[in-house]
Amino acid sequence: LGLQSCMAEKEAAPAPASGADNALDLEGRLKSVRNRLKRKEMHVELKKMKTKLKREQRKRRKKEIEELGDAAPPSKPQKTIENTRELDETIVQSDDEEVVADEATDELSNYDQGIEPKVLVTTSPKPVGETYKFAESFIHLVPGAEFFPRRGFPMKGIVKEAIEKGFTDIVVINEDRKKSNGLLLCHLPHGPTAHFKLSSITYTEDIEGHGRATNHYPEVLLNNFHTRLGHQVGRMLRALFHQKPEFQGRSCVTFHNQRDFVFFRRHRYIFRDRKKVGLQELGPRFTLKLRSLQKGTFDSQHGEYEWIHNRKEMDTSRRRFFL
Repeated sequence: LGLQSCMAEKEAAPAPASGADNALDLEGRLKSVRNRLKRKEMHVELKKMKTKLKREQRKRRKKEIEELGDAAPPSKPQKTIENTRELDETIVQSDDEEVVADEATDELSNYDQGIEPKVLVTTSPKPVGETYKFAESFIHLVPGAEFFPRRGFPMKGIVKEAIEKGFTDIVVINEDRKKSNGLLLCHLPHGPTAHFKLSSITYTEDIEGHGRATNHYPEVLLNNFHTRLGHQVGRMLRALFHQKPEFQGRSCVTFHNQRDFVFFRRHRYIFRDRKKVGLQELGPRFTLKLRSLQKGTFDSQHGEYEWIHNRKEMDTSRRRFFL
């Protein structure tokens, strides 16, 4: 009888809980604990359990790949802020027929028709040394760019004279408290005009292991410009550089959009073999964030704005992006 009762107790005993069940149970009990020290201990224990579970999952996944090879089921994509962004109706594909038709007739179409870029770089009135330093770096960055001292000239007058002399773009570097903090990009002769916040400037000499840039026309890479607004901004930035890169220079400039911040980098590449490529950064580095996009050339009083960044109305979610 004693043996039969012991066997019955074993059969009736519940199966041991898995690590995931224990973690869920502990997480549920954590909310009801009012003692701060006890809650902290439980939180540390919960974190250890989750770390152990992830380690076990990675081991199982590795073993599965070794056993099944290419037949192994694909792993779940990692969730990020970028791939869980809010749905935007203005997201388009680069080969969309409507987009291609619009871009063939808009203000930037003169660049696509083969016109050679000619960029005028100037500053805000009464700049300091830091702004001149960034302007010099920008001139070396864009082949064929020319510097024009501001000397108190009004912006509308500069635009008019630049059109007469055949310039295709004007870049104005603004400053605040003796630091460069803004960049105005005006495409000529009919616009548009974009105003960017400028930040995170790192000059070439401050980059460890940097290379020396040449005068070759670089390749231009635009990453993650998905919306109609993003397409237009990307085309404005691309229009600063020549359409036909000189591949013998092996240099490329990258405008990488991530969460509406446009990161700029310049590299030289070398093919080590058929599979490996080496990169050497040439500098400088800086970051742009779009503040406004205006139709036509610069007009601060009567200009018509296509898009203005309003923080209170637009920055309502971490997963809402516009480029």
